[in-house]
Amino acid sequence: MKNLKLIFFSIIMTMISGCKSIDITQKPDFKEIHAFLDQWHHAAAIADEETFFTAFTKDGIYIGTDPTEHWTALELKQWSQSAFEKTSAWAFTPHDRHIYISQDGSIIWFDELLDTWMGPCRGSGILKQEDNQWKIAHYHLSVAVPNEAIPAYLKIIADQPTDSP
Repeated sequence: MKNLKLIFFSIIMTMISGCKSIDITQKPDFKEIHAFLDQWHHAAAIADEETFFTAFTKDGIYIGTDPTEHWTALELKQWSQSAFEKTSAWAFTPHDRHIYISQDGSIIWFDELLDTWMGPCRGSGILKQEDNQWKIAHYHLSVAVPNEAIPAYLKIIADQPTDSP
């Protein structure tokens, strides 16, 4: 009986040792996350293609304002190549950013208002760790239309062809 308990204990310990644990005591630093996102926006403003695109995970997604704009980071890079050849690809100034962190600290999501050439926009995204660095796994840009402007907006888009992806 003593040997059976020892075998059972050994099996349990082997199973537990194979489980991955997440260190929840090391929560992400909000200042670090704000700085990362600000640097990413700044990279586009000064056409720093390398900094802008290395901020994405390997399988990162970018959703733009047009219904057809659902890209991998690589597709976005190809689409925006000519913009990054200029002194500024685009300049979005973020403000009113909200950052949320999962309980185990492994996922961050955020939303932010942006001043852009298109007028007010909203960006939202998800960050996750890749190679021990926070990276953008998903970013969604949308034009922020005030509620009172929706009737005029609907008239404008009523005559537009719909290109459903």
